[in-house]
Order: sequence, then structure tokens, then C-alpha cells
Amino acid sequence: MKLPGTARNESEPATLNDLLARVALGDEDAFEALYDDSASLVFGLIKRVVRDPDLSEEVLQEVFVEVWQHATRYDADRGSARSWICTVAHRRAVDKVRATVSSTKRDLAQGIKEFQESTDDVADIAVLRADVDRVLKALETLTEMQRDAIRLAYYGGYTHREVATLLQVPLGTVKTRIRDGMIILRDRLGVA
Repeated sequence: MKLPGTARNESEPATLNDLLARVALGDEDAFEALYDDSASLVFGLIKRVVRDPDLSEEVLQEVFVEVWQHATRYDADRGSARSWICTVAHRRAVDKVRATVSSTKRDLAQGIKEFQESTDDVADIAVLRADVDRVLKALETLTEMQRDAIRLAYYGGYTHREVATLLQVPLGTVKTRIRDGMIILRDRLGVA
């Protein structure tokens, strides 16, 4: 059975149209010849659109997979095999650029979101540090006995009884020092 566009003299090299018609029939040798004859042209076209050599190679592979799978869709009456292959390549290259841009936008949006969340954390940490500094300054205004009792109870995690033992003073004295110190801190820090 003769295919349209395949009549030729055996000594003449096959045209892309001939090769594509044979590829449509599953001819692997024709596909190899088609690839050899058109890959550099197709790669150049893709590279002008995509601009990244690695992505261009990826798109080149996708184009020839599509050519292999869909060669039966080629219609010689609507244009040359070269233009059909270039159309497939251009469409794939544009799709790759769109997908890459879309992916980059998503990554950028996610990065901005994560940065904003980390900035919020940094802001919270800065506020916390400022509060700690205010408390430390306010602690310095207490008497040494009040300061020691509060530090042991609130920063050391000791019970009032343990603070009394550590400071070697009666339990009631420790409670008074802590209460009086806390009243002064509340006034200094403006806590209601």
C-alpha cells in the first residue's frame, strides 16, 4: 500500500513528509531518521522560547514523544511535516514557559507567606525581649531581699517554703518580700 507523499525514487533521501508518513505506521527507522533530520531545528526553536538549555532538552524529548504518538494526526494537505513538527514544538515550549512561570509564582507566593509568618515570629520575639528587658530593669529597683525572693520563686521555680530555706528566713518573711516586690513591679510595669 502506497501512502500519499511517499512516492519517490529509492536513491533519493526521504523527505520529512515521507518519514512522518512512515512514522505514522510505526516505523522506528523512519522515526530515527526524522529525529536526525529535524532535532537541531526543533531544539533551536524551543531554546528561543524556553531560553534554558536543560528545559529545552526536556521539551525536545516531549515533542518527539508527541510526534511518535500522534504522527497519524499529521495531514500533508494542511502543511509540511516540518511546519507540523515546529508547531508541536512551539506549543510545547510555550506550555513549558507558562508552567514554569506559574510554578515560580506559586513558589514566590509561598516564600512570601513563610517570610511574613517568620517576620511575625520575629516581631513577637522582639516584643517578648523588650518585655523581658523592662522586667529586668524593674527588678533592679527592688531591694536585694525582694529581688532574691522573687528570682528564686519565679525564675528558679522554688516554692515559698524552699525559698525560705535557701534564704534562711521565716516563711512569712519570704511571702511578704515576694508580695511587696510584686506590688512594686506591677506599679513600675503599669500592669493592671
